[in-house]
Amino acid sequence: MILQPSEPARESAAGFVLFALGFRPFYLLAGLYAALSVPLWAAEYAGWLGGANLYWHAHEMLFGYAFAVIAGFLLTAVRLWAGRPTPTGAALAAIAGLWVLARVVAFFSLAASSVVDLIFAAAVAWGIGAPLIASGNRRNWFFIVLVLALGAASIVFQAYPQAALAVGLDVVLFVMAVMGGRVIPAFTNNAIPGAGARRNQVVEYGSLGLVLLLLILDALQLPVAIVALLAAAFHVVRLALWSPWATRARPILWILHLSYAWIVVHLALRGFAGFELVAPALATHALTVGAIGGLTLGMMTRTSRGHTARPLAVGGWELAAYVLVHLAAVARALLPLVFPSAYVALIVASAVLWFAAFALFTVVYVPILTRPRLDGKEG
Repeated sequence: MILQPSEPARESAAGFVLFALGFRPFYLLAGLYAALSVPLWAAEYAGWLGGANLYWHAHEMLFGYAFAVIAGFLLTAVRLWAGRPTPTGAALAAIAGLWVLARVVAFFSLAASSVVDLIFAAAVAWGIGAPLIASGNRRNWFFIVLVLALGAASIVFQAYPQAALAVGLDVVLFVMAVMGGRVIPAFTNNAIPGAGARRNQVVEYGSLGLVLLLLILDALQLPVAIVALLAAAFHVVRLALWSPWATRARPILWILHLSYAWIVVHLALRGFAGFELVAPALATHALTVGAIGGLTLGMMTRTSRGHTARPLAVGGWELAAYVLVHLAAVARALLPLVFPSAYVALIVASAVLWFAAFALFTVVYVPILTRPRLDGKEG
């Protein structure tokens, strides 16, 4: 086991428990895929390898990487929300196998991989839907719909790639906004006495409602610039209410706040792009690299540690990964505004930084994700 400075020097029980709970296989697969797929595409884009395919890159970042993290999170969290089991063992391995199959098929045919993505989405929806419905947990039933919407968006991507990508990213954005509101202020107050992180009902409804409105407008392919700028204003107030400065000495907390700030950047850049002031791709990558990359990395490290009975504190390797993923976002979404002539070089630099961040996560968390909990409990 690779020990962190914050982790007690004790051995976990022997055994291979990769399929004991949803976060284990999907976080490991997501980290590995993130580390390998983005540098591959960057090398193709730079002309060092043949076969550059922008649609493959966009499809796999959303329906490959992001969907894997969402699946792992929900297949773990729903067990707690519903008080009922989610798929484990052979059933979980089969669901993970569908994801792997879709990724392999995507190298040859995005259309065929989208069919597998839809089957995967249905399997995840069953995995979280059965316990939610059986427990009467109506508060979280909408996650079933969102998971199926991602699967459907992968199918629609084949005919209308830009619209499907926009809607798919909006779905992920909505998931992050909902879960961010639930956990970030709570984590902050629980870890830092007197932090004063709070939620305001008007700000909460406005922030989430505007993201849903963006989703609807994107589905109808209508202009979103004004709505995006208004959403940016709501989300910056929302984040400020969560007391981000209080987390500055806690990397496992500030990674969530800083990553959420990229949602504000994304929405602002989307608004500016609607007025043709910046390139739309910069807004997209503020979301995908900064917000999705940062928040998923932060949540994967935190939930992996929490669900394996490790201290909720990180060491130097995780801190390095946090810094690297945000440097990747700066290089991809902000520096092209200052150095437009270096666009290709900045894409390559961002890909290298992204690779380093997720390679670190994968290497450090292999023993955490494949070995039993330190307290001997199941999961």
